[in-house]
Amino acid sequence: MIAPAFRVLRPVSGWSVAGALILAAALLAGVSLGETPFGFVMVLKVLANNLWGAGYSVDPIDAGILWSYRLPRTLVAAACGAGLALSGVVLQALVRNALADPYLLGVSAGAGTGAVAVTVMGLGAGMIGMSAGAFAGAALSFALVVLLARAAGGGSAQLVLAGIAGSQLFNALTSFLITKSANAEQARGIMYWLLGNLSGVRWPDVTLAVPAAGGGLVICLCLVRAMDAFAFGTSSAASLGIAVRRVQIALIGATTLMTAAMVSLVGSIGFVGLVIPHAMRFLVGPRHGRLVPASALAGAVFLIGADITSRVLIPGQVVPIGVVTALVGAPGFALILIRNRRRV
Repeated sequence: MIAPAFRVLRPVSGWSVAGALILAAALLAGVSLGETPFGFVMVLKVLANNLWGAGYSVDPIDAGILWSYRLPRTLVAAACGAGLALSGVVLQALVRNALADPYLLGVSAGAGTGAVAVTVMGLGAGMIGMSAGAFAGAALSFALVVLLARAAGGGSAQLVLAGIAGSQLFNALTSFLITKSANAEQARGIMYWLLGNLSGVRWPDVTLAVPAAGGGLVICLCLVRAMDAFAFGTSSAASLGIAVRRVQIALIGATTLMTAAMVSLVGSIGFVGLVIPHAMRFLVGPRHGRLVPASALAGAVFLIGADITSRVLIPGQVVPIGVVTALVGAPGFALILIRNRRRV
């Protein structure tokens, strides 16, 4: 009995170790590469000094750049990539539509509206934070999209169309709030932030992004069997003993929380939740036991790579990370559409 168990656990442990090494290498690259590149040895010395008090001789300015700027930025990029990719996996499983993702279904747009309303208009008189506003906006947007889809017939195609309408509505509300209540400097900063911006990320943001992505990953891993069952419809899932309503609430809540946290920190970033799950589904298959961790890892690595590209693409200027993800994601999505058409 013990030997078969080891045979089952061995490949799982091997994949886990490989994933951890890939993520560590991506994090090291994200900290090392940028406007001013640093050697890997320098990065490791700074990490050793700050984590274990190793006492290596390092230039204080270089140490400050690496520890206070590059490392939190890279950690938040990884958390955002993982959270958005997981959100895409969950939404595609729940609505049984390959086009579902937080950006397309209006969740990101609603989160952006909520965050802007709190920031520009001061809703809540300072008692409501930007993340709480983003969560409220994301939940409201998704609820409106679902209600509109049900009123239109309740199919997955209607849900996508309702999501497009919801995205346009909340994007228009965001623009209206900026035009009405923001001064020129605020408007410029918010518009740049909405395109995806990691420049202002610091350590306090890590304490929000990493727990949000980690909590969402844990919830998704606990419910992989239920997500597999949803592939056959809610009736089939219920017949298999899945508590459909409770699982839907848990997964939608996790998706809304992850999306709201990421949007409140870095703005709206498209295509991560759409393209990454498709790519991982092609590599590891449709079973969510493998798809969930693979998508989280690939999303983290992809957004770290996009952040590095945004810093080095134009010398002396940082390109919004949402622009980079769109430049990569749009052709990738086109290839997915062509591939699915050929399969049909």
